[in-house]
Amino acid sequence: MKKTVAGLFIIVFVLAGCAPDFGDEQEEAVIDESMDDSLSETAIIPKYNLDEENYRVLIDSNLSQARGVITNQVANRLDIDELEEGLRRHSMEVYDPDTYYFQEGQYLTDDILYKWLDRYDEEDNPQGLNPEADESKEDEELREEEEDNPKYLSHILEQNYLRKTEDDSVELAGISIGIAMKSVYRFQTDIGEPYLYEDISEKEMLSEANEIAEEVVQRIREMEGIGNVPIMLSIFREESQSSLVPGNFVAKTNVAGDSSSVGEWQDINEENVLFPSNYGKNTYPDVWATLVDFESDIGSYFPNYVSVIGKGFFRNGELRKLTVEIPVSFYGKSELIGFTQYAYGLVLSGFPSDYQLEVNITSGDKQEALIVRDAGEEEGFVHIYR
Repeated sequence: MKKTVAGLFIIVFVLAGCAPDFGDEQEEAVIDESMDDSLSETAIIPKYNLDEENYRVLIDSNLSQARGVITNQVANRLDIDELEEGLRRHSMEVYDPDTYYFQEGQYLTDDILYKWLDRYDEEDNPQGLNPEADESKEDEELREEEEDNPKYLSHILEQNYLRKTEDDSVELAGISIGIAMKSVYRFQTDIGEPYLYEDISEKEMLSEANEIAEEVVQRIREMEGIGNVPIMLSIFREESQSSLVPGNFVAKTNVAGDSSSVGEWQDINEENVLFPSNYGKNTYPDVWATLVDFESDIGSYFPNYVSVIGKGFFRNGELRKLTVEIPVSFYGKSELIGFTQYAYGLVLSGFPSDYQLEVNITSGDKQEALIVRDAGEEEGFVHIYR
């Protein structure tokens, strides 16, 4: 019996020694929110980020104070993703991911945002940032009122960037604000009536966005705890609600911690382009031709497909990322594997390696396979979903 017990202890000891240790993969830090220690809380800082182009995200109990607002305000899901991811991307030029940590917005609450995003009304909503309009009018008069005073502003996205202090706590060191503006204003003259659409030029949009940005900075400076925090501002121009590609950022500027005014804007030359499209063919003929050849090769191997769809992200006229979707109907796993191998060979031989490439092979609404190749790499990564 003693030998049996002793043997059990040895097994437990050995297993304990082989057990994974998760304790060193993260660290804790105090979020310094005020001079009152009772208002500070502990957050977990992940030891690793997903890649060099990502921030380490603080894990704490403070989720975004405006959760759900963006989905109610921005109609196109692609615009939502690009607004959030693009604002982080531009923030990296101001807040280095090696020394800053990311936290969702904590100061612009849903109550604040819904007031700011509504129309201005001297009595009912003096906080409104969209133009005042008399919505009591009817029929043609209401249509003219809406056309003359469109709701330019869709959303204001806040992101917080924190940095470690000498005592190993973390404190807010920068804020990024994304101002989402419409390119098309959709409205109704009465419930049940068809929607009407008013195009908004980029020049008109930028003029309105500049005034909104000035007011937003003034209001932020009046908030407790962020009166002297640097602010990075960026303007995002949405696409139409039915667009298959998202809009893009068009301008940005930095406001120093001791400033309450917006200075000169820096133009951002970015765009998301759909292929096939006449604009894509005329503006980026080389990319268009590559996708046409790729589609032709796919069709010669597997005629039972719909069409190759490409979405390119361009910066300063250069392709930075190309996402390709191939919708196909498969009748077996072997068929899928063979097709994916063939498509991967076409990727390596037909696409330049100076931009990131992602190929999604789908069947109906199901993802079947994924091919990814990072910029500058000769080989790629292939995954077949089970």
